[in-house]
Amino acid sequence: MPQVMTREIAMRYGRSVLVVALAAAAGSTQAAGIGVRAGTTGIGADLGWGIAPTLGGRIGLSAINFSTHVESDDVRYDAKAKLANLNALLDWSPLGPFRISAGLIANNNKVDVTGEPSNGIFTINGNPYNASQYGSLTGTVKSGRSVAPYLGIGYGNVWTKGVNFYFDLGIMFQGSPKVDLSLACGPSVTPAQCSQAQSDVEAEEAKLQDELKRFKYFPVLNLGVTIGF
Repeated sequence: MPQVMTREIAMRYGRSVLVVALAAAAGSTQAAGIGVRAGTTGIGADLGWGIAPTLGGRIGLSAINFSTHVESDDVRYDAKAKLANLNALLDWSPLGPFRISAGLIANNNKVDVTGEPSNGIFTINGNPYNASQYGSLTGTVKSGRSVAPYLGIGYGNVWTKGVNFYFDLGIMFQGSPKVDLSLACGPSVTPAQCSQAQSDVEAEEAKLQDELKRFKYFPVLNLGVTIGF
């Protein structure tokens, strides 16, 4: 896990009321454990503890970087995703190892995007722009909520004694992603042309944001191994 990213989200969200409450509860319990996992939120680790016979608390960190592509109607983007999440969850196990989990996931998830011109031309909102005159089309996509509710199901508890398998399947309600794009106007571009370009970029922002709104429900699937003591 990238150390710099982990430190950043820990400093930013470490004072979360829910995290503090769960951590305080951990001090009064005996059953505890750690887990390592990988999945859609990245590679990470959890610290868990028992609160009651069928109830436990869990805090964890996860992060990952990867490259992909994103497309709107006009532009294809090279995208570099950077996921960083801090979760604070309660695990309720009314049926043995099967459980229901709920809580909050503080996230610093974002995607840096760079438009890929076709034959040196960007088509933005239906209008052509020469990349040699306007430079690069760049921007950032961020989740709609920096602290998102989470609800899911799973199997296995981090605080169960011994070596065990665990998984989570759920939804992080992160809100519709927010898009911010920019296109630089070169010295040969007139003020009127630059104004038109900025207007088209704003329209492209709306298109891309509409294309990505389905990700307001971020699917969470994590698999891992725990050691309880």
